[in-house]
Amino acid sequence: MTFLTDLKARFTREHVTLALDDIQALVLRSRPEPYVGIHAMLHVDDAAGGRDLLRRMAGHVPSAAGWTDDRDAWMGVALSFQGLKALGVPEASLASFPLPFQQGMAQRAQQLRDVGGNAPEHWEEAFRPGTCHIALTIYARDEDALDVAVGKALGELERSHGVTLVGQHSFGADADAKNPFGFRDSISQPAIAGSGVAPLPGQERPIAAGEFILGEDSETGAPVAMPDPPELGRNGSFVVLRKYRSRVGAFNDYLRSQAADEAGEELLAAKMVGRWRSGAPLPLAPEHDDPALGADPARNNDFDF
Repeated sequence: MTFLTDLKARFTREHVTLALDDIQALVLRSRPEPYVGIHAMLHVDDAAGGRDLLRRMAGHVPSAAGWTDDRDAWMGVALSFQGLKALGVPEASLASFPLPFQQGMAQRAQQLRDVGGNAPEHWEEAFRPGTCHIALTIYARDEDALDVAVGKALGELERSHGVTLVGQHSFGADADAKNPFGFRDSISQPAIAGSGVAPLPGQERPIAAGEFILGEDSETGAPVAMPDPPELGRNGSFVVLRKYRSRVGAFNDYLRSQAADEAGEELLAAKMVGRWRSGAPLPLAPEHDDPALGADPARNNDFDF
């Protein structure tokens, strides 16, 4: 691993201005490569039981105080608006959250173009309105480490009452970090101001922390709206849990229908995505793929528009 790509090497404690010990590590940290992971969706039937589970689960969620450290596994916890309601958050506080968060994805189906076969009535049960109250995300370096972390989390769930596991989804990536379409993923991980990590070449300056961390100044120079009381949001973040079906066959069929040969298919795919499947960007490799460029974090984002 080179100096520029190693998080530890790019981290300077004196440059930290965020309250790292009050931020979930998963808010700042990109996934290791390779990695395996799981999303677990929980439904709260009893407010007291849900609150008790969260208290115990918090001990398994690493803070960002050591977010550049090597770990075998990482876990994060997110609450939906309906989950906050199920946990007994007062109505006045619930009403202070942003409207899109209150509404949820199903109620905003038209804006999100979730129509036809993508309409909410076709979603898996765990993703339907009001079902997922608590979302656990766990990722690890390998299956053994994942099994240990999942065992701890589900062990806390087994010791709880009034909370039901309603869905699970496994995910991961190999050492090449390829997405389902065969393109290298996890390239553009922005540097966040105050996190202590210097940006990679091509990232320019770090992005204002308030674009990710509630209570911090955003790119406007002021924080975004906070829920009331501020403790409900400060040092937290909003996240989207959304499941897509990747139509790889349809994508490849289209390439074949529009190109004369395999080389033409790859060039068309690169032009559609902006990168070759290796991750090499078109501005730096306009005619041919360059796998060495695509695999080099010090170069594969070092261009402008």
